Amino acid sequence: MQVLVDLLPVIAFVVAYYLSGYDFNVALQVIMAVMTLQVAITWLVKRSVNRMLLMSWALVVVLGGISLVLKNELIFKWKPTILNWAFAVIFLGSQFIGNKTIIQRLLQSVSSDEIRLSQRDWRSLNLMWVAFFLVSGAANIYVAYTFDERTWVNFKLFGLIGMTFVFVLIQAAWMARRDNKAAADPAAGE
Repeated sequence: MQVLVDLLPVIAFVVAYYLSGYDFNVALQVIMAVMTLQVAITWLVKRSVNRMLLMSWALVVVLGGISLVLKNELIFKWKPTILNWAFAVIFLGSQFIGNKTIIQRLLQSVSSDEIRLSQRDWRSLNLMWVAFFLVSGAANIYVAYTFDERTWVNFKLFGLIGMTFVFVLIQAAWMARRDNKAAADPAAGE
């Protein structure tokens, strides 16, 4: 359910883009409003907002506002790239700060079952996410500069989300294989 809530602003952006007759500015205003509403409702319900959502919201509002004022949609098109590359830096930094990588903290906080991976495997998984964020950001900016606006809008919904879905499936299979090895050999999970 949370995944659908997280996708709602992007879906609203694409729907507004098509319903407005391909008006990027209308779609931009819609995503800015929907994300602001999403942050406000999250705060009212949970009395906290996670950092990833806040970072994304801030980029949408700032880059969206600049795009509207300067009448240059390319500024907003940089948002997924900036966000993905920021995540890459944060995930990479977590390799060197603290006992656990970001991905280990995230997955262990949401998983009811303990995921048994060695520290080496956690670091490898974290680096896979760093690579994914770098590639995803690069793909976004490539599409933004190479293709027309409609193609980028479709890529924002289907391409970036599709890439993420495929990557999550691949890393889940990788983790399951590693977790099974750790379960068979408890010394391997340390």
